[in-house]
Amino acid sequence: MANFSKEELEVVVVGAGPSGIAISACLNKLGIKNIVLEKEDCCAYLWKKKTYDRLHLHLSKKICSLPFMPHATSSPKYLSKNEFIQYLDEYVEHFNIKPKFQTCVELAFYNSEENKWNVKSRNVASGEMELYACDFLILVTGENNEGYIPNVVGIENFKGNIIHSSDYKSGEQYKDKKVLVIGSGNSGMEIAFDLSNYGSHTSIVIRSPIHVVTREMVHIGMVLLKYLPISLVDTMIAKFAKFKFGNLEKFGIPQRKKVHFQLKSQKVLPGISEIKEHTVMFENGEERQFDAIIFATGYKNVATKWLKDYSSIFLDDGTLKNEFPNHWKGENGLYCAGFSKRGLAGISMDAITIVDDIKTIRGDKI
Repeated sequence: MANFSKEELEVVVVGAGPSGIAISACLNKLGIKNIVLEKEDCCAYLWKKKTYDRLHLHLSKKICSLPFMPHATSSPKYLSKNEFIQYLDEYVEHFNIKPKFQTCVELAFYNSEENKWNVKSRNVASGEMELYACDFLILVTGENNEGYIPNVVGIENFKGNIIHSSDYKSGEQYKDKKVLVIGSGNSGMEIAFDLSNYGSHTSIVIRSPIHVVTREMVHIGMVLLKYLPISLVDTMIAKFAKFKFGNLEKFGIPQRKKVHFQLKSQKVLPGISEIKEHTVMFENGEERQFDAIIFATGYKNVATKWLKDYSSIFLDDGTLKNEFPNHWKGENGLYCAGFSKRGLAGISMDAITIVDDIKTIRGDKI
């Protein structure tokens, strides 16, 4: 790495999604020199190019803003995908955030001789290598880093279309087709709903217990969390949901965790045991034919592939070493934001907390 010219900075931020721009905005307000490295060609790449058309925020705009810039009073309570993207673009412009796009980080490690982080990156367009040395390294590649498709028995034999939810745009192309959605989180439920609206014959796999709740219930829960313990709020919202929707277990939906809207007209199926050329075998012995399978099975963090000294903040599988609220700080100036599974509110909290900590460490430098 000695062959590369080295640019020295106080802070290197890896990722220009909502977490990355929130961190950079907080740093810019304090006049702390930073650079945001982004492997794609725009900010908020996943929001702009890897989300489905009907996406709306599931939570009120009041708890979905980034630091120091609330949403306009004229905007709707639940922002659409395009409205939120516009907000992010305005945020970047307002705080003069200038990410270095098409810059892929290939290696980062702590140099104990220099007491600095060394970050090696490659310009995706030109192939040129770049090297940065910084006091603080902040990983904001986020929870939605790389789509995860489980290795289901026989998946390679399926003759139909298989995609991850990040590649789904709308149900228009699936009209009159038999589609299986695997996963009952927000994306899985909303994609299944969208498919039904477009006239596909939709089935959904729900293995883990859930609670079906409305956005209004979630909003009430978020407000209550300011005053009550999370265990009590969980119980209250669960009872409220059961009162509104009744016992959904008679429809094959085991109840426990939260999702954000009601099922429409999907067939609920148990876990998968095997995928064949044109059919799927389920754990209850049932076999059904499908034209397409959409995996809404989440994402995995791949930062540990290029971050060599991650043990203070991540486990080997890329999950957080420490639970919320102590998840954001590692050793030697290493931080992460956007991994707490608390949405945009968690992103803002992480950004402010991390930059406050950097400010404290820098002391009279500010």
